[in-house]
Amino acid sequence: MDRRRLIATGIATLAAAPALAQNAAQIAPPPPGADPAPAMPPQARPFSGPAQYAPPNSGAAPTPTYSEDEVTHRVSDFLGVTAESAGSVIERAFKDNGRPTGYIAGEEGSGAFIFGLRYGKGLLYMKDRPTQTVYWQGPSVGFDAGGNGSRVFVLCYNLQYPDAIFRRFPGVDGSAYFIGGMGVNYQRADGITLAPVRAGVGLRLGANVGYLSYSRKRNLIPL
Repeated sequence: MDRRRLIATGIATLAAAPALAQNAAQIAPPPPGADPAPAMPPQARPFSGPAQYAPPNSGAAPTPTYSEDEVTHRVSDFLGVTAESAGSVIERAFKDNGRPTGYIAGEEGSGAFIFGLRYGKGLLYMKDRPTQTVYWQGPSVGFDAGGNGSRVFVLCYNLQYPDAIFRRFPGVDGSAYFIGGMGVNYQRADGITLAPVRAGVGLRLGANVGYLSYSRKRNLIPL
């Protein structure tokens, strides 16, 4: 009886040996210097993080603009003219260009004898943007002589951000208008239109052609 039990136990041990050897191989540590087996990737889960980054200016809100009433009152206060006089010239500028996205309030001086020079300095205002100092200078040529200093209010159209003002703006021929003792002319470059409004400028605004260069610093040479 003991002999039969011993034989049966030996047969069962031999049958289980391959399975035990396989399990031992799976849990045995890797030999020295061998790279560990890569971990199995976790099960994919749906992404729950923030939305993907949108490129600049894609669906961005348009640049805020100024209404005709806002501009009329600010021109009237800054240039020291009546609201009726300011409204007449501002109405013409709005009719030609629409609503401005900014404006420059400043002072300038000019002098000429056929060939002239103009220098100015002001503050650029845009809604939701910090105020920025702007200089401008430029030559002109025409049938005028003399000099003058005055305040100037420059309407800025299609100016999307302050730094876009820093470039050269040539005057547009035939764009000078005199209404109610005030004058306005247009300067255009790269889709941006500037409309300087001046009070009591006389003949000088319509009798010369040239350009103005707007910069961050004063340039004595206006070229």
